[in-house]
This record gives sequence, structure tokens and C-alpha cells, in this order.
Amino acid sequence: MAFIGGDVLEVACTHPTLGSFRFSPKAAEAFNLEKGGIRNTDDNTGVTGQGQSIWIKNRNRWNADGPVAVDMVSDNEMLNLDALAASPVEGTWTFTMIGGAIYKGTGNVVGELKVDTNTASMPLKIQGSGQLELIS
Repeated sequence: MAFIGGDVLEVACTHPTLGSFRFSPKAAEAFNLEKGGIRNTDDNTGVTGQGQSIWIKNRNRWNADGPVAVDMVSDNEMLNLDALAASPVEGTWTFTMIGGAIYKGTGNVVGELKVDTNTASMPLKIQGSGQLELIS
């Protein structure tokens, strides 16, 4: 079997008080997924005088980031991503991949929500609790 990469077809969020939302990632552009969990610090000086390793382990949130298309007429992305970011309650996010995989995590919108009007797109970053899990 081949390894399949490629586009994220859809980013969706189901929020307990705000409802359900769908966002369209831009085709042929990188969308990064980080499952979260325990990570070791990358530190070349993490060693004792006798040469034994010192491992610094920290828990990281899952995160996903990449460009999504923006409909300037409907205001879907700007209005709804702003509302999701403002909410103190996390939503359930899913990321549907072109190869059929679907990842799910509970989290919130982080960072700037800045639209590039020339390309009709904006960067979207979501981080969350626990780990991003493969559900399909």
C-alpha cells in the first residue's frame, strides 16, 4: 500500500453552544497536524558531565494549522472563527483528508485571524486538549 498525502478536504467544528461550522482548506497547500502528547526537548546540552542524557519531557497540546478559503460575501470564516475563538468552551474539530483519514480533537482557535483579501484566504490555527486522534 502507498503512503497517501495531499489536501485536507474539510475542517469542521461542532461547538456545544454555537453550533456546527465547516471551513474549506486551500487545495495544494500545506496543512500541518501535530497529534500532541509527550515530547522530549531538543537540547544538545541535555547531558551530565559523565555523558549521561538528561531527558526533559513536556506535554504538548495537539494543534493543526493551514490556510482556509475566505468568502468575503458570506462572512462565514471571519464571523464564525471569531465567535469560536471568543468562546471559553472548546469545540470538537475534525479534519478530513483526501486519502480518507479523519482526525478529531477537542480544542479552540488560537492566534491571529487575519484575512489576505488578495488570495481570499487566511491562516487558521487550532490547538486543543488531549491528543488528536485518527477516527477513520
